[in-house]
Amino acid sequence: MIIKTERLILRPWELRDAQELSIIANNPNVSKNLIETFPYPYTLKAAKSWTKSNVGLRRETHFVITLDDRIVGGIGFGIDPQDQTVATIGYWLGEDYWGKGIATEALINVTDYAFENFGLKKVEARVYMWNPQSAHVLEKAGYRLENTLRNSSLKAGILVDEWLYSKNK
Repeated sequence: MIIKTERLILRPWELRDAQELSIIANNPNVSKNLIETFPYPYTLKAAKSWTKSNVGLRRETHFVITLDDRIVGGIGFGIDPQDQTVATIGYWLGEDYWGKGIATEALINVTDYAFENFGLKKVEARVYMWNPQSAHVLEKAGYRLENTLRNSSLKAGILVDEWLYSKNK
């Protein structure tokens, strides 16, 4: 599945993406805002593992964000195994692409795709409270702040607070 927006192409990950991914993702300013499983340093080995795990999926849920044929980030969602009508979405961009509306554009389109193709009723996103820029992206994409989750996530060995955002179909 390929999603084309005004400026972006959101496409499935391919094995050939590993080298470029390892370069753009290897940034402490990027990884500090992402879940613990997004490593830093982001090595070529990690990039190969990620791309390999996402190639050939039956239904696409994770996408490369490309702008002018260059990888600028990633976006994806996972469906809750306990409630198949709810998914959690996450996204990231290389630091050079922050503040350009790219994340919002990708988020709007992938959220619409998720609702239209997976029978979802709700999509959620969590944001570390030190990252109001990401909260702003969610708000521009029509997500609403639902709750503040205290000590809800482990980051660098420390329990941190998050904002829970959601969008309903």
